[in-house]
Amino acid sequence: MLPLSYAVRNLFRVPARLCQLVLGAALVIFLLMLASALSNGMDAVLRSSGSEHNVIVLGTGSEESVERSEIKASVPSLLAASVPGIKTVLGKPAVSGEIHYNGPLQAGTHPASQALIRGVTPAALLVHPEVQLLSGRFPRSGEVMVGKLAAHKLGLTEDDLALGKTITVAENPMRIVGIFHAPGTVMEAEVWADLSDMLAIGQRDTISCAVVRLDDATFDDVEIFTLQRLDLELAAMLESEYYAKLSSFYRPLRAMTWVTTCLVAAGAIFGGLNTLYAAFASRVREMATLQAIGYRRRALLLSLLQEGMLATLMGALVAAALALWLADGFAVTFSIGTFALEITPQVLGLGVLGGVALALIGTLPPAWTCLKPLLPAALRAS
Repeated sequence: MLPLSYAVRNLFRVPARLCQLVLGAALVIFLLMLASALSNGMDAVLRSSGSEHNVIVLGTGSEESVERSEIKASVPSLLAASVPGIKTVLGKPAVSGEIHYNGPLQAGTHPASQALIRGVTPAALLVHPEVQLLSGRFPRSGEVMVGKLAAHKLGLTEDDLALGKTITVAENPMRIVGIFHAPGTVMEAEVWADLSDMLAIGQRDTISCAVVRLDDATFDDVEIFTLQRLDLELAAMLESEYYAKLSSFYRPLRAMTWVTTCLVAAGAIFGGLNTLYAAFASRVREMATLQAIGYRRRALLLSLLQEGMLATLMGALVAAALALWLADGFAVTFSIGTFALEITPQVLGLGVLGGVALALIGTLPPAWTCLKPLLPAALRAS
């Protein structure tokens, strides 16, 4: 068995080649970590946005998009009066009538951009306990409160959406009176306005949905109400189920991220193969000499694999440092919200495993080609 120091000395024999291998591996592993963090982050924010204690009541046929849903504005009060076992707080039923509106929002001199604006009443805080006011108060007519990540989603600075500033929603000026956060949910990138204002802005007399917080009641109790009131054309689904379906909707996007990463990895593997073929081709006689003095091919193959593995693991260290420095905590925006990338130990572990696989795939073929010639022919190699 050749000592590890032999592989280390050979690795640093040509610094330019070493840099090429390390940087190529670092690029692939960095992209692998980003793809994993992106997929995990998007899936986590969608799944954590829905509560198993909440039931969404929306219009029949709109189960896949609450923004397209329309139900009568009287449905929340009917639910509160008809379904026993709904959670109550200080005597108030936890039933929130809401409008989910996707429309233009302008702040200052910035151009208008599409924002998800939720028209709510104070009852929204009863069904969404994860929403916490950081500063200010709940909005009244002509006012809004904004999520902590709303500025990033809209391409604005936090100062543009600071307390006291005025924004324009569909040509209607509204003053910001509150800042809230809802960690790990899509709500943290939303703007919340008074329900009556959103009815006027949308020129509608219907709301998008009613969110019910369960206590002693079950999902079946709410669903029975929707089935009995055929005149209202309602459908019920658990909030967690609704966001799980949204997660499935974004699965192709996550798949494309992985496909792109695999294509880049394939290119890096071919580049690494070319580099290692050229490097190992000049060492055929060296390997033959080592065989002649008693080293077995298996030991030589292991030494060559060690070289490739060391270079790749150095690349993994570079990639991990870049991921923690550049990507950890970076806010990513998608159509219905914003989430922060999180470089977890699992993501780092996946990067290391990817580096090991990259080293094996990229090193084995040129190493075997180097050791394949018969000993007499190899000793005569130039």
